[in-house]
Amino acid sequence: MVVLNKIYTKTGDAGETALGNGARVAKHALRVNAYGTVDELNATVGMARLVADEQTDKLLSLIQNDLFDLGADLCRPDMDKDDEAGYPVLRMAIAQTERLEREIDLMIDRLEPLRSFILPAGSPLSTQLHLCRTVARRAERLTVELASVEAVNDAAIKYLNRLSDWFFCASRIANDDGRADVLWVPGANRE
Repeated sequence: MVVLNKIYTKTGDAGETALGNGARVAKHALRVNAYGTVDELNATVGMARLVADEQTDKLLSLIQNDLFDLGADLCRPDMDKDDEAGYPVLRMAIAQTERLEREIDLMIDRLEPLRSFILPAGSPLSTQLHLCRTVARRAERLTVELASVEAVNDAAIKYLNRLSDWFFCASRIANDDGRADVLWVPGANRE
């Protein structure tokens, strides 16, 4: 159980923060950037929920919870020492990615295939979901970069990769099942 009875501790005033295993690192460390971007993504999902219909809001709620799981996973290095923690360490599970895949498949069944790239525009919800997609891609890039120098749970990377696909499909659903997508017109303004 988490108890937050004091919000400021002053322990980060020198530019360091604690990871999930208690280790102190610079606030600009790659691991902190990765899970910090996941936190930013979670905030953008919260903004999307403000304009979402009931069904989409429910799905976004699940994603927000997953993103807290993902942050917990990424903030704790040394996966090989999880059994020494003295408590169950929370790691992303492949089942979370599989749920996204099932939801993506249902959305794709409603959409006509694209014949052009689309612009991040259209309905308010679609535009918010495109913002979520781009922040998810940034979180994925940072997590993959982290994985090139430290051990990272493969399920975390797979989840982020699938999540941006989920946001893309959901953005099209939010544009009247793709009928109101705003198409890119290559070179339209070159004259």
